[in-house]
Amino acid sequence: MNKRQVLAISAGVLSLVTGIVAARVYWFSSEPVLNEPQPVNSGSKFSAGDKSISGPYTHKNLTVYLVHGDNTLKGRAPLTLEEAMDRGLVVVHETGDVNELAIENISPKDEVFVQAGDIVKGGRQDRVLAVDLIVPARSGRIPIDSFCVEQGRWTARGSESERQFNSSAEYAPSKEIKLAAKQSKSQGEVWAGVAKSQEKLSAATNTNTASSVSRSSLPLTLENEVIRSSLRDYVEALSDVVDGKKDVIGFVFTINGEINSSDVYGSSELFIKLWPKLLKAAGIEAVAESHSSRPGDKVPDLTQIGSFFSSVEDSETTEKRKITERISMTTSESDKTIFSQTLDRQTMVHQSFIHK
Repeated sequence: MNKRQVLAISAGVLSLVTGIVAARVYWFSSEPVLNEPQPVNSGSKFSAGDKSISGPYTHKNLTVYLVHGDNTLKGRAPLTLEEAMDRGLVVVHETGDVNELAIENISPKDEVFVQAGDIVKGGRQDRVLAVDLIVPARSGRIPIDSFCVEQGRWTARGSESERQFNSSAEYAPSKEIKLAAKQSKSQGEVWAGVAKSQEKLSAATNTNTASSVSRSSLPLTLENEVIRSSLRDYVEALSDVVDGKKDVIGFVFTINGEINSSDVYGSSELFIKLWPKLLKAAGIEAVAESHSSRPGDKVPDLTQIGSFFSSVEDSETTEKRKITERISMTTSESDKTIFSQTLDRQTMVHQSFIHK
């Protein structure tokens, strides 16, 4: 073997070793590509500007994707309804009308964001709120649309007040309930959605999840310890996916491989405040649907998520509402999606996408 051949072999071996080392460094040190924000051609633009999507983040039959973008709401984010009620800064008053309550912000300085789908517990019947709203400081009483998520009761429950509501720890835990409240605006369909959720949760957890205190109450069902135990795994696995991501303004989730819905906000700070409540509701729905999950359920890729967002581009406006002097909501519908947008004057506050 001459000198030239030896040099050629040595160079080849060195190149091979370098390639193997580089491959090992890349494989073991880099994050999975899907966990980096990735622009989606058809879904990266919303009315608030350019967006990008990261994910998927999966636990069991629930998959979450994060939406990244710029803040449109400037200044400090409003309080959520849950934290405002916990701090005694907001009173939700019973009016005696199943489909209308009154909300009052008594804080001297903090505004409060109410989201369609927020559940309030107490009064004469537990309710789900049907519109988005920003309640200004020292607001006085403002009417707000609602639907009953409990049947039969029309008096105080135990030590609760029948004149006002005591908490808002839960969010609508099924697509059927959200569609009934936002699209059809049917009390009968809301009740049917509640009954269906209770039935599915009982089947999935192999227990009777209805409360003995009020068997038709949705929030009391969601307090069931067996449901809470089943939910805990989802929350522990997925709650930290937003950590350290200061540009996250919303999320999309799928259950059993099927796109369910998405919520996007005008403020990353507001979304982070709402994230525990939103994740809990998505997790409860995943628990309810776990009995029908299959090992072969395929997680949608980012292109499919982008198509879900872009499906609203050709939607037809079905409703425009002025909720208050500041707040307006527009709803539109396509073959696949119900889309609603809430504006504070001309500033996007919240976008909701529900897959039919």
